[in-house]
Amino acid sequence: MLLIACANIANLLLARAANRAMEMAVRLSLGATRRQLVAQLLTESILLALLGGLVSLVVAYWTLNGIVRMLPPEATSTMTFNISAMAVLFTAALSLFTGVVFGLIPAIQSTRPDLVTDLRNNSGKLAGGRGAARFRTSLVTAQIALSMALLISAGLFIKSLRNVSRVDLGIKIDNMVTFNISPSLSGYDTTRAKALFARYEQELSALPGVTGVTSSLVPILSGDNWGNSVSVEGFKKQPDTDDESQFNAVGPTYFTTFGVPVLAGRDFRAGDAATTAKVAIVNEAFAKKFNLGSQVVGKQMSISTDSLNIEIVGLVKDSKYAKVKDKVPPVYTIPYRQMDHLGSLLFYVRSSLPTDQVMRGIHDVSKRLDPNLPIEDLKTLPQQVRENVFLDRMISTMSAAFAALATLLAAIGLYGVLAYSVAQRTREIGVRMALGADGARVQRMVLRQVSVMTLIGGVIGVAGAIALGKGAQSLLYQLQAYDPFVFATAIALLVLVALGAGYLPALRASRIDPMTALRYE
Repeated sequence: MLLIACANIANLLLARAANRAMEMAVRLSLGATRRQLVAQLLTESILLALLGGLVSLVVAYWTLNGIVRMLPPEATSTMTFNISAMAVLFTAALSLFTGVVFGLIPAIQSTRPDLVTDLRNNSGKLAGGRGAARFRTSLVTAQIALSMALLISAGLFIKSLRNVSRVDLGIKIDNMVTFNISPSLSGYDTTRAKALFARYEQELSALPGVTGVTSSLVPILSGDNWGNSVSVEGFKKQPDTDDESQFNAVGPTYFTTFGVPVLAGRDFRAGDAATTAKVAIVNEAFAKKFNLGSQVVGKQMSISTDSLNIEIVGLVKDSKYAKVKDKVPPVYTIPYRQMDHLGSLLFYVRSSLPTDQVMRGIHDVSKRLDPNLPIEDLKTLPQQVRENVFLDRMISTMSAAFAALATLLAAIGLYGVLAYSVAQRTREIGVRMALGADGARVQRMVLRQVSVMTLIGGVIGVAGAIALGKGAQSLLYQLQAYDPFVFATAIALLVLVALGAGYLPALRASRIDPMTALRYE
């Protein structure tokens, strides 16, 4: 973005220097030194850069607020979002640097000693020279290349985000609210905590419109991974055998409430307590990893020992565990009521009523059961899923915004160069039309220049986009860095923008009056 903006500034300064060529020649002829004139022009460009740097602080403030709104509460509570003094100093230094670098060439070009002779001989302006024209064209071509790379990158991230949004989670998250309570922080022991959890389940189930209530120790789709080594009946372990499995402890009807199909056996019941036989439910990935075959229900397993003291009573379909984008891991689940130590638990409440009403009901239940026990992380489950992929959303949004801005700047730069070129070639175009060239031919001449710059810049931009895509492959979900649809769409969009930017100068050139053009100086 900085390079594209600086290329535009350099083009504008070149055009401005060309228009001030006579002024510079007069100053030189009156005794001004070239160093003085260069210093004057550099001062003007540096002042322009510093003013832009001041405006950038306002834009940065707005952008920062936009980024904060996209981040989950966990990120905003642990990270500081403000414009630091170091950032201001960096912006000031960068603005000063760009002002000097991109103001130096126009300053040197417009104060060349041989320019005075050229002007006295009325041989034309600096901007009409081939060298200056090639330089301006190169700048615009570079802008097009950078815009192409940004457009393709943005397209890749947007398509990746679309793929993420279409992931089959394996659970039903609609109309569900989740929250966490931690009785152990308020002095509850495990026995009292379990009794409180049971009361919460009863009270929440009695709320109007509630169609399902369950709970879990490990929050679903929050990025948390809890695992243990396990022993499974019929699975032979060697010293280097991978025997790790993810884990969760849940409440009754957990899988039924989430809409996860029970393929064999049963869901957990309220009767699965500490005084009953230990049971577990496993997913398909667990059954596959530990070679349980078709007869999963009834097999024995154990946690971190070889005692095989837990009976597998159910097999459920795979569903996402910690992250939306991660592959479903092997997971075994046990009833939280059979855990020896338990200090906190998450609840999930599904209701046919609006979620804000459910949240008010949850607060009422909490006040009745223990007004001193705070409710933590009260949110909807769809919100939890959005937070799980916030990085994808943020990258896609930011890259799309930068790509759109880059394309706009490139279009402005292209329009400016072509408009200035047409103005410089007014007399030439008049001669062509006087000799028989019609408006359509003049338009094609200007648009041919657009096509060449777009073609060269587009090829360079595509190569750059491929390199960027390969570097960001780990951030793309179910998408290759050279996706044909994204590339074709970006190329078509940039071509349309380029032709649109070149159409007005081409139209203006085709309407030049030959007699007026021949008198143009």
